Amino acid sequence: MIEPEVIGIDLGGTAIKLGRFRQDGTCINALSVATPQPATPTAVVEVMVEAITSLCSDTKAPLAIGIGTPGPADATGRVARVAINLANWHDVPLADLLEAKTGYPTILANDANCAGLGEAWLGAGRRFSHLILLTLGTGVGGAIILDGKLFTGHQGAAGELGLITLNPDGPVCNSGNQGSLEQYASVQAIRRRTGQEPAELGVMAKNGDKSALEFWESYGRDLGIGLASLIYVLTPEAIVIGGGVSASAEFFFPAALAEIERRVLASSRAGLQLLTAELGNQAGMVGAAKLAWQRVDES
Repeated sequence: MIEPEVIGIDLGGTAIKLGRFRQDGTCINALSVATPQPATPTAVVEVMVEAITSLCSDTKAPLAIGIGTPGPADATGRVARVAINLANWHDVPLADLLEAKTGYPTILANDANCAGLGEAWLGAGRRFSHLILLTLGTGVGGAIILDGKLFTGHQGAAGELGLITLNPDGPVCNSGNQGSLEQYASVQAIRRRTGQEPAELGVMAKNGDKSALEFWESYGRDLGIGLASLIYVLTPEAIVIGGGVSASAEFFFPAALAEIERRVLASSRAGLQLLTAELGNQAGMVGAAKLAWQRVDES
């Protein structure tokens, strides 16, 4: 008997990653194809259809397809409202387009949300029902998992955790906010604050460089202050930190935890764990597959 499967797709600006997954999380096979340039909706759908056909050549049809897109999806998980780094993407009915070409039920979510679902299913958050994922990269993305389900809020726009206010008089953010957490915790913020790359600062800290160690301690304090606000609102069991900056977690987690303990009531952080993500750049594809399984379960 062939076990049922779904397909998870992580749509990125340079690559599209696809995988076939069973309900227990087993990945049967996976592939990565280059994102067409320019990455217009028509071109992307064509490449996806070819890749799906290749992925499913030796098996029966998947039950559903989940897709993580680099930008917000609508509340129904049908429309890619905006897609960062993709050409001419605005309110693209990607689920409809793919269903029309493949016949497979399709659902979308923001890529950071998919990464959160992936970590909650098979990664660092798998032991928890309530968790937050924060990705510290070019920007600061986020995902909220409540009762094991992705929380997307009104019109699908919840989870922009990096855009909360950390300093009302801080640097202006692309969102229109000022002094957002992203302006203190992203790769770009680190470059602006130090003139150096996060990886470089990580190596320096490993070698005992005093200025690098002091920077990471300051970084950890800022992160902890931001997390304190999120903890009061969501009281998660765990906070999972991913993205490139998390490679230096050993140098900023202690300061972040100290700040959380100082600022958050014990009743709001009982048993809270601060963890690094485990799935790396596979998290989005894994989470998109989980999204597809949830679509199957709810249909």
